[in-house]
Amino acid sequence: MLFNFQAFVDELREKEDKKEVVEKYEKFFGPITWDVRDQQRYREYLINFKSIAYNVPDELKAEFDRNLLLQLVWASFSSECLFEKPEVKEWEEQPKNEAWEKIYDLTISVKSGDQTVVKKVIELRSFQILRLYEIYIEEQMNLQILIKEDEKEAQAIMSQRQARLQRRKLMIESLWREELQQQAKQEQEQQLGDLYSQL
Repeated sequence: MLFNFQAFVDELREKEDKKEVVEKYEKFFGPITWDVRDQQRYREYLINFKSIAYNVPDELKAEFDRNLLLQLVWASFSSECLFEKPEVKEWEEQPKNEAWEKIYDLTISVKSGDQTVVKKVIELRSFQILRLYEIYIEEQMNLQILIKEDEKEAQAIMSQRQARLQRRKLMIESLWREELQQQAKQEQEQQLGDLYSQL
């Protein structure tokens, strides 16, 4: 199930209603070759979104690039995401020393027209994850084209990108703060327990 970027681009080239995206992109940025990380939209924008560990279906753990998917979700103008602690038992069995070693449940909401679909990544099937890659990569290609075609649109896109980067920063800070508060509370409870045992 590993996402094949080149195969996806070739598929777009063959579709009558999609080939214009590839043609315009290549007109502005040159031939689409290699990996998604070699593309200008990745180097300018997506690379700024660092990853957080999140749960995926067991059968897909080695099957897709979690970091890239999260970067695409965070960068997307049509999606939002939310990190939540998994079931209490699973959460407490995870390592305690660093927040980033904790593995969250990632919920993605995708808006298309009037419809919004909300799913946890851990509940997705391989074909759904592949479809997310396709949706997000095509969206990023279209945005890069708009930046080149329309100066007014370019300003709006760049402003939206900055807002998404700021939102991601605040989300991570919030996760950190919550984790640090929880650790401090546990340490305090342990210290009180130690004091009571000495009485």
